[in-house]
Amino acid sequence: MTAARWPVQRSARWPAASRFRWPVVAFTLFIALAPLVVPAFYVTLLNYIGLAALVALGLVLLTGIAGIVSFGQQAFVGIAAYTTAVLTTAAGVSPWLTLFASLAIVGAFGLVLGAITLRLSGHYLSIATIAWGIAIYYVFGNLPGFGQYSGIDALPPIALLAWPLDTAPRIYYLIWAVTIAALVAAMNLLDSRAGRALRALRFRGVMAESFGVDTARLKVLVFLYAALLAGVSGWLHAHFLRFVSPHAFGVNAGIDYLFMAVIGGASHVWGAVIGASVLTMLREWLKDLLPVAIQRTGNYEIVVFGVLMLVLLQRTRNGIAPALARWLPAPKRRTPSPQAEPLPRREQPQPGGTLLELDAVRIRFGGLVAVNRMSFDLRSGEILGLIGPNGAGKTTMFNLITGVLPPESGQIRFLGERIDTLGQRGIARRGLVRTFQHVNLVSSMSVLENVAIGAHLRGRSGTLAAMAHAERVEDERLLAEAARQLHRVGLGNHLFEPAGSLALGQQRIVEIARALAADPVLLLLDEPAAGLRFGEKQALAELLRRLRDEHISVLLVEHDMDFVMGLVDRLVVMDFGEKLAEGAPQAIQSDEAVLEAYLGGIE
Repeated sequence: MTAARWPVQRSARWPAASRFRWPVVAFTLFIALAPLVVPAFYVTLLNYIGLAALVALGLVLLTGIAGIVSFGQQAFVGIAAYTTAVLTTAAGVSPWLTLFASLAIVGAFGLVLGAITLRLSGHYLSIATIAWGIAIYYVFGNLPGFGQYSGIDALPPIALLAWPLDTAPRIYYLIWAVTIAALVAAMNLLDSRAGRALRALRFRGVMAESFGVDTARLKVLVFLYAALLAGVSGWLHAHFLRFVSPHAFGVNAGIDYLFMAVIGGASHVWGAVIGASVLTMLREWLKDLLPVAIQRTGNYEIVVFGVLMLVLLQRTRNGIAPALARWLPAPKRRTPSPQAEPLPRREQPQPGGTLLELDAVRIRFGGLVAVNRMSFDLRSGEILGLIGPNGAGKTTMFNLITGVLPPESGQIRFLGERIDTLGQRGIARRGLVRTFQHVNLVSSMSVLENVAIGAHLRGRSGTLAAMAHAERVEDERLLAEAARQLHRVGLGNHLFEPAGSLALGQQRIVEIARALAADPVLLLLDEPAAGLRFGEKQALAELLRRLRDEHISVLLVEHDMDFVMGLVDRLVVMDFGEKLAEGAPQAIQSDEAVLEAYLGGIE
């Protein structure tokens, strides 16, 4: 492929983040100048906004991106606040040293609670976060060493050299320096290899796992990161107020933090700041304005606030940040460089040898035997068709081969190695890559990013490197590989379009490009021609023949018999979970048992 075929434009790797790149400068200037131009009361409010934004940012990553709804982040704020309060007042430890102690304890709690909680799903997970949030609140209020419900006061201020940060204007810059650093780190993370995997977690976990993403580990990591952000907020909170009590860390605080993320834009980094600002400022304004407006005292601001939030969420269901994004300039796009160093490729086995072996593989779902003692093999460098009527068990067979399902009995071997006990990631590492019967793309991500997920195992950089912007060279290579595969399948003009905006047939081709980005030895295609027009099917058949010439083997499930018969080297026919026939296409076409099962006996 030549560089001339690559479009000269800049890529939106994460459109929501890219749109907010230039406002970072304006926002930072406002934060830097605010204490010089706004009253002291608003400086204090800005401190509260910065502290809340840290917690809400963790929830953006945890809830909005990864889909893990937590009502218990206030517990981590409280753990850090009480840790530093006890150590500084009872033991005289420096606040800077207690920062490390606070984060260590928060991290330990985060790992334990995450390991337990993340085994749950749906509303059970959310209820669990409420449960441990309530439990930790009562621990704070009932232990004598924590001051019980009276709390702990007279905390020493944080000091920078000999300058104590003992007033709101003095600690202001520390709070916002930490908050802005966390925002930039989050944007860097989401615009990376690890970030693409994270964004696939919420709705496409099985797909991500099939390309080598350790989804369980990634969930624990994002849970831990959200807890640590809350811990930093708690440490700053304690030394800003110089007082801690359980009342600041009750369940209502947890709901507030989640509310900030939602109204700001739960899937947008800057939604954390916007949501924290709206919630904090609006409450204060209502407290001041309502008693004057209605000439009565009482908690009327809660009612008005609730109504305003309902209207706001009705008008901007995805939050304020995406609504504002529509008014910002279009994001600049950086094309992956065609001069990026190609990724190393695995050595393909010599044609003709046995590549995949299935020996009496069986699986049941309750009383239904979905696959019953299936045995066949696939040779290196061939295209093998797996056909049969609807419900014959073909997709289940794919799930068994790729580790989505473990077989009840029998064995599956790849290049002589047994793989049925390895799981999806272990199998993906060996070069078995699949597409799905139903399109399995992250619709809000660009086509380029979706394909880059396929190359996940071909990169090594982790989350810390991504946050520090230290993995850019490797990421450029991954994106360049994704672009090459998209040009290879004829979608080079759609790199930066949202995957969900493509036609169904094009989305299936994107899935093939994603699988090719993984550098497969064996490509498993589940109905790749479904939804394609005649010309597109011919182009797909030609692509698969080229792959065969490059010694990439293909296992193909397809219902279009004209497409299959003119392409495959051999066929395996399934019916009711069992192998009905196996052989060359010409032999299968004249097999009476196949005609009876597949065509009802009609010639």
